[in-house]
Amino acid sequence: MAFDFSKAKERMHGAQEALRRELADIRTGRANPNILNRVQVEYYGAMVPLNQVASISVPEARLLLITPFDKSALEAIVTAINMSDLGLNPASDGTIVRLAIPQMTEERRKELVKEVKAEAEKAKVAIRNVRRDVMDDIKKDKELTEDQVHDAEDQAQKLTDDNTKAVDTIASDKEKELMTI
Repeated sequence: MAFDFSKAKERMHGAQEALRRELADIRTGRANPNILNRVQVEYYGAMVPLNQVASISVPEARLLLITPFDKSALEAIVTAINMSDLGLNPASDGTIVRLAIPQMTEERRKELVKEVKAEAEKAKVAIRNVRRDVMDDIKKDKELTEDQVHDAEDQAQKLTDDNTKAVDTIASDKEKELMTI
């Protein structure tokens, strides 16, 4: 009987996906609608994600256009963006909101690279925690022979190494994107 790694693969892949989601929210010098994912708008007394009250488009490399589905939500959208920690200044003309994405300074780029590295490290820790759980499960499995235990541990380590490399690749791609002017 061989050890089943399907749950471990799923959890390690989940750590990669969580990293991708976190990195999507880190703003680069280019306009990306994902930077608005966490913005909540007060709409008829309820807090609603911005993308549920407006459409977001990217007409130019450094510009986001936010078109509310309901024109009465325009002021709430502007307020929500101003209150977010994005550091962007919305400009409203009464029907749409324009968000100009400013050029980032070298210092800001380096800060964001540090943030990317910290997020990548969190993902690696999550992957190592999965490996630890798998190793514990392997040792507890009384049906495995000594050789099977050794092979399963090697397989768990290889799975961990592969997922760690994938996290490194995701992080380095985001770093390149941040450092590109």
